[in-house]
Amino acid sequence: MKSCIRIGTRHSQLALWQSTYIAGLLQKRYPECEIRLQKITTTGDKILDKPLAKIGGKGLFTKELEQELLDGTIDLAVHSLKDMPTQLPANLCLTAITARTSPYDVLVSKKYQHFAELPAGAVLGTSSLRRQAQLLAVRPDLKLVNLRGNVDTRLRKLEEGTLDGIILAEAGLTRLGHANRISEVLLPPLCLPAVGQGALAIETRTDNAEIRQLLAFLNDEDTAYATTAERAFLGLVNGGCQVPMGIFGQVRGELLHVDAVIASLDGKKVIRDSIEGKKTTCQTLGITLGKRMLDQGGREILAAIL
Repeated sequence: MKSCIRIGTRHSQLALWQSTYIAGLLQKRYPECEIRLQKITTTGDKILDKPLAKIGGKGLFTKELEQELLDGTIDLAVHSLKDMPTQLPANLCLTAITARTSPYDVLVSKKYQHFAELPAGAVLGTSSLRRQAQLLAVRPDLKLVNLRGNVDTRLRKLEEGTLDGIILAEAGLTRLGHANRISEVLLPPLCLPAVGQGALAIETRTDNAEIRQLLAFLNDEDTAYATTAERAFLGLVNGGCQVPMGIFGQVRGELLHVDAVIASLDGKKVIRDSIEGKKTTCQTLGITLGKRMLDQGGREILAAIL
C-alpha cells in the first residue's frame, strides 16, 4: 500500500473543489495514506483573452497535468471529463469516471428568470461555440459574446451590467455553492451538453497497476457507458471546443439512449439524431450515430468550420 498518493490539479477554484472532493473520497477509503494535492498551471489557464476555439481547443486544460503524470511527479490527475481530448498520450488512461452530476447548461441573469423572457437582441456571454450555435438556432436575434475566465470571474462580469445573462455549466456553479444564482436550467432539446459534462475523469499512467487498483472504486459504470458513447462520437466527428456539437447519453436499465446535435456557427443549419441500444455496446453506438449524422449533412457543416 502506498504511503502517499499525489493528485495533480489545476489552480482554479472549480478544479481545486474537484480534486479536493476526490482526495476526500480517497482519504475516507484509505485513512492510513497521505493524500497530497499538487497544483499545476495549464495553457488554458494562462490564455484568458482569446476564445478557446482560437487557441487550439483540445488539451488546453490537460496537457501539463499529463506531462507530470508521464514524468512520475504525480500519481493521478483529476479533470472535468468535458476538457479531455478523445486521444490520450501513449501510456496514459482514464482509470475512473465518477458518477455524473447535472450535465446541463444554465442561464444566469440578474434581469430575467427564463430564457424565453430574453428581449430581442439580448446580449449573452459564453465561451462555448456549442452553446452559441444551439441558442442561435432558436433565437437568431441574440448577441453572443465571448466570456472566458473562472466561474467567479464570469459572475463578476455579469455584475458589471453589460450582459443580459451568461450561460454556464450547472455542475460547476453548484459545486462552488452558486446554485442560487441559476435563473433557468436549459434542458434538451434547447441545449444539449458537451461530451462528458458533469462527470470527473481520473487519469493515470497505464502501467501504474497499484494506483489503478486503488482508484477503481471511484468508477461509476453507467456514467462510463454513457460518456464512452459520447467520446466515441466526438472522436469520429473530430469535435472539440471549435466544433458546435452537443451530445448526451442516458442509461435506462440495460439500454443506452444517446441524443446528439451538430450545428453551424450561426445556428442556421442544425442536424439532430438519436440512437438506442445495449449499454455494453456504447462505443459502437457512439460511432454509428456519428457516421449517420456526418452523412446527413454534418460533414458539410464541419468542413465549413474546420
